[in-house]
Amino acid sequence: MAKKRGHVVETVTTKTVVKKKTEKSKKKKSARKSHKASHSSNQLIVDNFVALQKVFTNLAIKFDSLSEQISKLLSLFEISAKSFAEKQGADITREDKEFLEKIDRLLEQNKLIAKGLTMMGEKSGLQQQEIRQR
Repeated sequence: MAKKRGHVVETVTTKTVVKKKTEKSKKKKSARKSHKASHSSNQLIVDNFVALQKVFTNLAIKFDSLSEQISKLLSLFEISAKSFAEKQGADITREDKEFLEKIDRLLEQNKLIAKGLTMMGEKSGLQQQEIRQR
């Protein structure tokens, strides 16, 4: 402290210290960042995997429902064809025969579609089980 005519003058000196970052501190920070990034990407992968499983489950349920509806439609066609054939009996005309043949072809096509959908539903169910096992 220095005195000047009744006043006190203080001299304050400040020292600025600059720390240089060492290689170790840089590596630690980058390791932390990469750990956080890998954790968030892993979480994102898990979330996407869960969403995919939900989609597969919904798809399998919808395939089962569609298969049941097609089976019901098939049985309806069979019943209507039998009923039509019984009512017509001996009075079956050429047009009626053509109509019955068309219905029979529709029945066969519907059976084929139902089998295909059932197989697709089973396949997606198997794929979903394989994914769960991973």
